[in-house]
Amino acid sequence: MGLRKGDSSRHQSFGFTAWALPMAALGCAIIIAIFGDAGRVWLSYDRPEIAAGELWRLMSGHFVHLGISHLVWDAAGFLLIWYLVGQSFSRMQWVIVSLVTIVGIDLGFWFLEPNLSWYVGLSGLSHGVLAAGIVGSLKSGRVDMWILGAALIAKLAYEALVGPLPGSAESSGGTVIVAAHVYGAVAGAIAAGVILIRVRTQASI
Repeated sequence: MGLRKGDSSRHQSFGFTAWALPMAALGCAIIIAIFGDAGRVWLSYDRPEIAAGELWRLMSGHFVHLGISHLVWDAAGFLLIWYLVGQSFSRMQWVIVSLVTIVGIDLGFWFLEPNLSWYVGLSGLSHGVLAAGIVGSLKSGRVDMWILGAALIAKLAYEALVGPLPGSAESSGGTVIVAAHVYGAVAGAIAAGVILIRVRTQASI
């Protein structure tokens, strides 16, 4: 298969160092998992405890998992998403996207889901990374990104109208919080849009 000019160097640049961010995220999740129930108790998103001042849970809760099965599924999904869209932004831009996504999910939970008292998992952040990567790649005219974007919208619509995808609750070992996927995707897409606008503005100066 032929490559357009510049594709080869871009492919080569997506090497080991390009996986630093997802490896760091999964590393945090694995370390927390090692502490078992204690890690879940102290680090999960817990609304009453956050209201009492334990603000670190707003960040750490996204790296806590219900068990090994939940962690493995989340890790596999996150790595697949990164493989598909990880080249869309620079490392620092991805850090910004990730932080904005987490903040967006937390704000959505806090103000729009007042009855949600407890949450753990990487799936919300994964949806944010996927949405951001799709938005960041659309400018390249890649047909596969348009297809992937349509699939993501269809998935979110299905979950909002029908509920979690069949088998997802069983594989994770607990209730799937669909709102995390929606808020994550919206926050990730917004973060990507702002980055693209900022880059375009700087380039035109």
